[in-house]
Amino acid sequence: MTRILILSGTGWLGSRIAQRWVDRGAEVTCLARGHRAAPAGARLVVADRAAPDAYREVADRDWDDVVDVSSVPSYVRAAADALGGRAAHATYVSSVSVYAGAEEEGADETAEIVPAWQDGDEEDYARAKVAAEHAADGLAARLAIVRPGLIVGPGDPTDRFGYWPARFAAAADGPVLVPQTEGRVQVIDVDDLADFIVTAGARAFEGVVNAVGEPHPFAELVALVQRLSGHTGQVQVAPGDWLERHGVSHWMGPRSLPLWLPDDMPGFATRSNAAYRAAGGRIRPLVETTARVLDDERARGVSRSRGSGLERAAELDLLRILTEGPATAS
Repeated sequence: MTRILILSGTGWLGSRIAQRWVDRGAEVTCLARGHRAAPAGARLVVADRAAPDAYREVADRDWDDVVDVSSVPSYVRAAADALGGRAAHATYVSSVSVYAGAEEEGADETAEIVPAWQDGDEEDYARAKVAAEHAADGLAARLAIVRPGLIVGPGDPTDRFGYWPARFAAAADGPVLVPQTEGRVQVIDVDDLADFIVTAGARAFEGVVNAVGEPHPFAELVALVQRLSGHTGQVQVAPGDWLERHGVSHWMGPRSLPLWLPDDMPGFATRSNAAYRAAGGRIRPLVETTARVLDDERARGVSRSRGSGLERAAELDLLRILTEGPATAS
């Protein structure tokens, strides 16, 4: 029987990978802290990956594939030390954030990456992912490094992509604030990514791929979301410098307009997906992914508080200032 070990395998992406392997008839073990249950049919080993004996229960057997998604280099390094030589193949899920520049459009996997994070350095996600990629070399002789772009889909805990279908749906016939930008949006559906990781593991794929979809103009996403949500209100476009002056952030986080990028990053959402496609990766149409996200957001509540985006009251206040000017004392 095929034996699969998924490290940190009970989260959003990890649980999907685990379930697909279970559905293939594999014996699946998820090693995680135990805050969530493992998918049906998978075994959960509760362990703190920071502990010296974290891999004690899984280091005494052989594995057909080990999958790691951690962005903590010491965790990946410790896993490699404990499991090195016990896995026929390993898959490390990294990120396109590892690339040093975002100026070149269509850059592929040969583009320069940032220096690896070193012990004692300040926290840096991109450099940590590079260090973790290096550490993953010790997991198995045959290694796949998968670098996703923005992962989206039902259940997304980041609230980034989902902000837009949720906001347009909640606004109904009211106005929605969007940034004025020539930027693009490039996403990968979580289920396409999980499918690729499993099929690549099953055939012991070796190499590095950018798991990204096709680039789409931001304005195209806005039009698509407005149509799918049935929004009939006004779309109010605000200049980027105006938004920045009024404390609105790029990309993610509270008081942001998610997915909006600075103008000096034209290559960030235009990475090449040629290697991913050549390796069998699927990219479903953006309209399909967006419809799935809209259904999920409606089920979760389109007016709920979110980790990323503008609260509706703050958005309406900004819209008032944009269209009427700042309020003045009489």
